[in-house]
Order: sequence, then C-alpha cells, then structure tokens
Amino acid sequence: MAILSDEIGEILKQRIASFEAPIVDAHEGVITSVNDGIARIYGLDAAMAGELLEFPGEADGQPVYGLALDLRQDGVGAVVLGPFEHLQEGDTVRTTGRIAEVQAGEALIGRVVDALGTPLDGKGAITTMHTMPIERVAPGVLARQGVTTPLQTGIKAIDAMFAIGRGQRELIIGDRQTGKTAVALDAILNQKGQDVVCIYVAVGQRASTVAQVAATLEQQGALDYTIIVAATAADPPAMQYIAPYAGCAMGEWFMQQGRDALIIYDDLSKHADAYRQLSLLLRRPPSREAYPGDIFYLHSRLLERAARMSGAQGGGTLTALPIIETKANDVSAYIPTNVISITDGQIYLETDLFNAGIRPAINVGLSVSRVGSAAQTKAMKQVAGQLKLDLAQYGELKAFAQFAADLDARTRRALERGQRMTELLKQTQSQPMPFAEQVMTIYAGTHGYIDDLDLDGIRAFERSLLRFMANEHPDVAGAITAEKALSEAIEAKLKAALDGFKNGYAG
Repeated sequence: MAILSDEIGEILKQRIASFEAPIVDAHEGVITSVNDGIARIYGLDAAMAGELLEFPGEADGQPVYGLALDLRQDGVGAVVLGPFEHLQEGDTVRTTGRIAEVQAGEALIGRVVDALGTPLDGKGAITTMHTMPIERVAPGVLARQGVTTPLQTGIKAIDAMFAIGRGQRELIIGDRQTGKTAVALDAILNQKGQDVVCIYVAVGQRASTVAQVAATLEQQGALDYTIIVAATAADPPAMQYIAPYAGCAMGEWFMQQGRDALIIYDDLSKHADAYRQLSLLLRRPPSREAYPGDIFYLHSRLLERAARMSGAQGGGTLTALPIIETKANDVSAYIPTNVISITDGQIYLETDLFNAGIRPAINVGLSVSRVGSAAQTKAMKQVAGQLKLDLAQYGELKAFAQFAADLDARTRRALERGQRMTELLKQTQSQPMPFAEQVMTIYAGTHGYIDDLDLDGIRAFERSLLRFMANEHPDVAGAITAEKALSEAIEAKLKAALDGFKNGYAG
C-alpha cells in the first residue's frame, strides 16, 4: 500500500498543532543520579556557580542543601552538604538564589561549629543577625596597607627570627608528628589579652583530636576569644572542602569591623585531598597527582583573603597560618610548593630535629618570613640580629666540624655559642613566653652570659633568670614592654641586673 506524501505532511501538521509542552521552570531540576554525596541534576538553567540548592528532606530539622559546583549544558553537578542517603532519582531540586553563606559575629566566639555554622558543642543555638558569603573576592591592592604590626606568637625562635605581622600569611610546614598544630595553638594561647579573635579550622582531623584542642584552649582560657570550625575525617568531603572558606568568612567579619583576627587552617593538605575527591566524582579531568587543574586557585583565593586593610577600610587585619603536611620531608611536592608560593614565608619543622629533642623543631635554614623585620619591634630587632648571625655560623661550621680533628679557638667558640643558643631557643609546649621575657632571655644568650654553662643547665638558668627579673627588677620588663625598644638606660639596667644575677648564680 502506497503512502502519499501529502498525507504524511497533514499528519505532522496535526501532531504539531496538538503538541502541548509543559513549561519547564529554570529554577527547578530533577535528580538523575546521586551517589557518594554528588548529585547530577537535569534542569536548573538559572543556577549560579556556588549557589545553594535546596534538596528534599530534612536533617536534624534543617533543610538539606547542596552546592552547585559543575554547570554544564546538560545539567548541574552539585555536592550535597549533609545526608544524601534519602535522595532518589526523580526528586525535585530548587535554586535558592543565595550564594553559600555562614553565620558570623560575636555570638560565635567560644563555640565549636561545623562548616555551615551549626553548633557542635551542645551549648544551644547560635543567635546572630550577621552572615558572610563563604566565597568572597579578596581585597584589592588599593584596599590594603603594608604589614608592620607584629603578631607575637610567644615562641622565641619565631618571634626573634621569623617575625609574623598582622595581616601576613605564614605557612607552617613539616612531616606528621613534628609539632605543627602545637606551634599554631601556642600562637592562639599567646593572644590572650591582645584583643585578637582566633579561628581554628580543623579539616579532616579525628574528632578526638578536635575535642582535645577544644579542651586545651578551654583549660588555658583561650576559648573565650576563639572559634573552632570542625570538619572532621568522618564528615563528607564537601564539608571538608568549604570549612576553610567558612572559617575565613567568620574572620573577615571581624576584619571588616576594624579588629584583628588570626586564623589557623589545620591542614590544607587534607583540604586539597577532599577537593580532589569531589573533582574526580564530578568527572573533572585530573592533572598532576590526580588533582584537578584549578588546585592552585583553590588555595590562592583562600589565602589572598588574609590582609591588613587600609585606614579608609577600617584598618582591620586577618592573619593566616595555614598548615601543610609533607611526606618524607619533601617540600618540593605539588601541594607544598603551591602553598609556599602563595604565602609570605614558611616555618619548616623537621623530623630529625624533633627526634633530637629540639622543640619547636624549627629548621632555621629553610624557614623564612618575607615580611621579617618590618613586623618586628625595635627591641627584638636589637637582640635578634646577633642571634641570627650566631645560628648561621653554627649551621655552616657544624657540618665542617664533623670532619676536622683540630679546631681553632674561634671556630670552637662559634660552635659552642651556636649549641647554647639552640638550647636556649627550646620551649615547652603550651607555655608561650611574653615579649619582654623573650628579649631579656635572648639578650643574655647573645651577650655571653650562658657561654660558660653546661648545655644541660641552660634551661634551668633561663628559668632562674626570669624568676629573678620578675621578683627583683620588674621595672625592666615593664619598660621593655612599654617602649618596645632597648634604650641606653633600659639596656644599662638590664645589663646591671644580669651581672648581679650571674655573679650570684650557683647553677
């Protein structure tokens, strides 16, 4: 039976006339697949990059949200910020019109929260009117000013040789179990009474470790000015991914108020691993070490938000101390080199030094601060110059002395001075030292007051000296703290006090 072309045309016209296509809302989409916390959604033509998406269901009475990370022609790839086991193919997803944001303000101080600002400490809900976007463009060049105000860490080796300024980004890098977190926590403890709000961001840490950090800070009275943002190893990679940005947003709120904030990212290696996991699940093409191509941008856009704002912008500061964990002391690996190139210097902690009992285990040769003496007080500059010289000579001569049978007197003196200064820079964990005490201790070391002591007796000498200065000459420490410089009069008083103490010291 022949089919006429006219009949086919007529049938097509009728079908077209009777076709009724449903109107598809650009703000709605349908889940086509969901697994491992990644949802593929068809539709959502109006979705923005980084927008919060609302998924069906609730978790602990709160809506389940996701983050739109992958915008493609055929749909959207989103990471679910919360439980995803109840989600199924065909479920409807809606846009919210909001970029991901987190609570901010004074109400968060003293609290332990997750990456979305939800309390984890059982102290009740957080009531605040302030929110900040998680992703935010870093301040421009004209909105900043130079870093000149010191942020004292209370650690002698850092404050003397690798000074950190308010608004700086100083990397803490080293292998596992070398004291990286201890250095960061000591910096937080030393901000007591300094009007600096501290934010500790734990990424991929064990929940027990985060609880231990919170207990330490509370015991030392430091939780009164600290916010803890926790995305533990048990949390989805999406929460670990946004945790540093959420903590940074909380710190930026204080910076906008003209205040000083310090943020610790512990650690960005696990942050990069979480982002790699998300990217591979989103089917993004892998690059070196399977990290996505934008892994550098991941950390640069985070760390560039640390700044010292200009006077016109309120003059607030956000100081960042990111932590990177190396493997087998390899600082030339992909993520370490990326973060080293972004930051303003690094404090390198070495396993061999740690095992040798030198704590904090700071490698003087590989550590550097690119702000340096610009962020040091004059008093510390005056005493630290000789310290750097002594340790530099010691580092050069130590290797040489291993092969030399006989050493001349000058070389022997330099080696002995270096050994004693290294011993003097040792410090007990969770006992940050006030600025004036650091100056007096280093002055005593660089001016020969410990040259005739045994290495084992230097720590005892230091304790006795500080006790003597506090009881007999409290005016010296007060003058150093007030003037932040060693004037001739103060130096004369300090020298006379040291002479008196040394003459009566029995060891």
